[in-house]
Amino acid sequence: MSPPKSPAATVIIPHYNDLDRLARCLAALEQNPRPLPVEVLVIDNGSSESLEALAARHPEVRFVIEPGRGAATARNRGVAESRAPRLFFLDADCVPAEDWLTVAFRRIEAAQIVGGAVRIFDETPPPRSGAQAFESVFAFRQEDYVRHHGFAVTANLLTWRQIYEDTGPLTHGLAEDKDWCHRARAKGYRIDYAPDLVVAHPSRSDWPALRRKWLRLTRESFALAHAGQVARLPWIARAALVTLSPFGHLPKVLFSPRLGSAAERRRAASTLFRLRFVRAGWMLRQAMGRPLDEA
Repeated sequence: MSPPKSPAATVIIPHYNDLDRLARCLAALEQNPRPLPVEVLVIDNGSSESLEALAARHPEVRFVIEPGRGAATARNRGVAESRAPRLFFLDADCVPAEDWLTVAFRRIEAAQIVGGAVRIFDETPPPRSGAQAFESVFAFRQEDYVRHHGFAVTANLLTWRQIYEDTGPLTHGLAEDKDWCHRARAKGYRIDYAPDLVVAHPSRSDWPALRRKWLRLTRESFALAHAGQVARLPWIARAALVTLSPFGHLPKVLFSPRLGSAAERRRAASTLFRLRFVRAGWMLRQAMGRPLDEA
């Protein structure tokens, strides 16, 4: 018997207590043709839900337990557990398109770092909530992130192991994808956007879920800014801009082709103003040195 071929790429999927979505992700990935050998690693952050049944359904997937907190820690463990030269990062709640692996191999050959498209879908039937309508317009603007902000989210990101090792690991507690991509760009690496490298991501279904997401992002953004005493005034200025931003972004809601009715646009607009005002309040608390745990 010939020895198994070494994988050409490793798909790294962090996971924590989201079994149904992880099962959906793995099922979609299993249907993908593999132009070259691929290993799939699920790095679990110590879920309270048992992974045994899911692991039994996917014997080709390697499940690794990482006791350290956070998706960044899980992704770093995934890289350490793998040996493939290409690293494909995917989130457990994402659904890769049926040609995701084929496109990934094609795109990475001519690139250094690639951010693919992240499309939003609803997991509940209509009508859309305000959170779902808001996310359909504003969530995961990957092309804008890559072209204008110099980073790609790790929900759909490709790179080479040598670039990861040269840049260093992702950092827990920061906006880790933005931080890592900025460090990679500082070393001269290029990030490309690939509209044909597609995953689908569920929208946040309600206000509490959307609020939790943005509370986490606000904490991570503050940490990434290294906002000590000297940086507090700029952070207050950013909070003021966040307060004003709904007025500039309202046309995106009013004219978005992703929203299908006047009622959806009203709910999205209401959520836009509510979220930005709440975020501004969080940012002011941070500037005053007050924690957001009770926010």
